[in-house]
Amino acid sequence: MAKFMTIWRANPSAPWPVDPAAARQQFEMMFAAVDAGLKSGLILEFGLFPNVLSGYIIYSGEAKDVFMRGFANYPWVQYEVHEIIDYETGKTLARQVLKAQAEQMAAMKR
Repeated sequence: MAKFMTIWRANPSAPWPVDPAAARQQFEMMFAAVDAGLKSGLILEFGLFPNVLSGYIIYSGEAKDVFMRGFANYPWVQYEVHEIIDYETGKTLARQVLKAQAEQMAAMKR
């Protein structure tokens, strides 16, 4: 199963409620969605940055899962999504590519 790191930012152009009671209701709905994602295991980690307007999410699943979660918060939140390749896999792949490149160069010198 793939992992994704998403940086989220509140969209200042979105129709945010200005009434505190309505704003609270909006945020409670968003908190409930995060809680459900954490409970289901789709969201592995959710954090807020001290600037209050952004944070991060670590997801597991497929790209379509991440898209659906993100689209559910449109237009209030904007996302920057990155798929995560774990260190051991990345190290193995880098070694394979470097070995293949070295072999190619050696063959060209013959």
